[in-house]
Amino acid sequence: MSLILLTGGAGYIGSHTAIVLQQAGFDVIALDNLCNSSAESLLRVAQITGKAVPLINADIRDEAALRQVFAEYPISAVVHFAGLKAVGESTQLPLKYYDFNVAGTVTLCRVMADAGVKQLVFSSSATVYGAAAEVPITEASPRSATNPYGQSKLMVEYILQDLAAADPSWRITLLRYFNPVGAHPSGLIGEDPNGMPNNLMPFISQVAVGKRPHLSVFGSDYDTVDGTGVRDYIHVMDLARGHLQALKYLQQHSGIEAVNLGTGQGYSVLQMVEAFVQENQVPVPYQLSPRRSGDVALCYADPTKAAALLGWRAEHSLADMVRDAWRWQQQNPDGYHSV
Repeated sequence: MSLILLTGGAGYIGSHTAIVLQQAGFDVIALDNLCNSSAESLLRVAQITGKAVPLINADIRDEAALRQVFAEYPISAVVHFAGLKAVGESTQLPLKYYDFNVAGTVTLCRVMADAGVKQLVFSSSATVYGAAAEVPITEASPRSATNPYGQSKLMVEYILQDLAAADPSWRITLLRYFNPVGAHPSGLIGEDPNGMPNNLMPFISQVAVGKRPHLSVFGSDYDTVDGTGVRDYIHVMDLARGHLQALKYLQQHSGIEAVNLGTGQGYSVLQMVEAFVQENQVPVPYQLSPRRSGDVALCYADPTKAAALLGWRAEHSLADMVRDAWRWQQQNPDGYHSV
């Protein structure tokens, strides 16, 4: 039985991935400093799967704590979610983002190498493509970044590529997420942002549940179907399954591969709002606002490589995404603080 370490395992994507891995027969442990997550998420994972997820409350920048974890547990692979992820905050606090996301990953990899654990799935992002000139975006599309968050993900990709080149025994997958949304269909776990949401779906959900007066739609004059920005939204359970497939792939293949995880279908902000309203029969008032700097009109994936390499395709519909997001929000109006 393989034991998988999930860094940032109490977070949104980490907790959903814990469910998928446990249901596939893996044992998992989570390491999380809980700076933007809740230990409650893992208690609920145990409710869903019937299997506890041990939580180590530690920071990936704490080398001594990491060394103790690898000494205590027979870890065979790491899925690395831990990091900061707010684009706006990253422009205000770039050093904090480079410290957590870049320096933290370097520390993790050094400890992994010393422990002889060289299988790594890295939580990357479509932000590494910057303002892509063409869509759909393939893994061969040029990389750049328009903010420190994206830059930190891109830096880590370069570091891991150099690591794999220097030591061919490493097995690394870079998973470039597009826009994760939704929640586990039980409604027990979901996206629980601190303060003002940075992502569209929790914002829509919080307006629908009455926590916020209206949704601000940034930019209504893009060259898109209705003038609002178009993104590739992917159900978090599909995304979690992508990590399972990546781990299975690493068991058979060395080297490093980058893989897009998206549906290949773009939806505009207003299409997402309309889908939410129609599926859940709840109003979502919104206001059109000026564009935000750094936002692009169109961003969606070419998921061909994920199908070919990992045998993975997104299976959940847009209706599934908005329905599951609303179930989580209704059952947990204040997120994990609802308990």
